[in-house]
Amino acid sequence: MNGKRIIIVTGGTLGDWALGVIQENDVLVGSDRGALYLIQHGYKPHISLGDFDSVTAEELSLIRSSSLSFVECDPIHKDLTDTEMAFNWALAEQPEQIILLGALGTRFDHSLANVHLLRKGTELGIACSIIDANNQIIVMNTTTRIERGHYSHISLLPLSLEVTGITLHGFAYPLHQATLQIGQSLGISNILNEPEGLIELQTGFLLVIQSKD
Repeated sequence: MNGKRIIIVTGGTLGDWALGVIQENDVLVGSDRGALYLIQHGYKPHISLGDFDSVTAEELSLIRSSSLSFVECDPIHKDLTDTEMAFNWALAEQPEQIILLGALGTRFDHSLANVHLLRKGTELGIACSIIDANNQIIVMNTTTRIERGHYSHISLLPLSLEVTGITLHGFAYPLHQATLQIGQSLGISNILNEPEGLIELQTGFLLVIQSKD
């Protein structure tokens, strides 16, 4: 699936905004209740997988019959979240890009675990992101160009003990060869002055969060 884009829809907060992310040729993966969301909006998941403990028996039957492929696991005897199962499946397909929808929600533990999944994809050289109604989140470990788009703020947080050699171009609050360590808020709420900015770094993994508010 080189060159393909995989969209994973999982069971966090979803809305009509998510439909605007999906494109015609995307490979759609439904994780637990995220599969039901896809089907209810007229999409046929390429694969649906999870323990499906958040859907009714009737909804599960619909998911099974409406998915091109279906994988169900025991909700008790498993070591991975449904989202990580879906993410690992996507990584094995070696796509160009993976986008997670519904990966943030009221369960902060699941939200944080899903953010950490982005690092796993970055380590393999796959562009991965989480998108919700107000945010776009990526993890970078090399020089990366960032488009401002419709986001008003951009925040940088270390996802390793420290990130070194951070230099920003096109930002309202520049950094030059800076180091960010876990627990610091120096990188919060920056602004892109230009339609596109450049983030350079030397070592570490940097969490980049673009927000509308």
